[in-house]
Amino acid sequence: MPLLDIGEIAERSGVPPSTLRYYEEIGLIRSEGRHGLRRQFDGDVLLRLSLIGLGKAAGFSLVEIAGMFGRDGQPAIPRAQLHAKADDLQRQILGLRMLRDALRHVADCPAPSHLECPSFRALLKVSARGPLVYDPSGSPPGARQAPGRRRRRG
Repeated sequence: MPLLDIGEIAERSGVPPSTLRYYEEIGLIRSEGRHGLRRQFDGDVLLRLSLIGLGKAAGFSLVEIAGMFGRDGQPAIPRAQLHAKADDLQRQILGLRMLRDALRHVADCPAPSHLECPSFRALLKVSARGPLVYDPSGSPPGARQAPGRRRRRG
């Protein structure tokens, strides 16, 4: 595959040239040379940029992403790290579902005042204790805490 200049890589990948230069500076990508003042890249850099974008979307830091490439530049992604990130995302999803359901309940609650609503009061009580999670059993919003957190007594 012929070399592509930084402008072409930027256009095809949607990654601005300044970000490409930064990625090169920190070792995430590597240019193959220059044509005049413009950096030249192998076309495989587009795949690498896609992997970097996927890692960023999953919440990995650039340092973590850099560690997912072996010395030969090929992906060497530790599966345990992926499982841990997937678990983190699952917790975030559950928390966001709970928050979404709580907001919808508050918006649709027929009580004259939200403070008169038992479900809303339960939500306030639980939210003071820690992160909220979604309860698929249909309990009032906020009736459960995140796994692993102890409820305070008293």
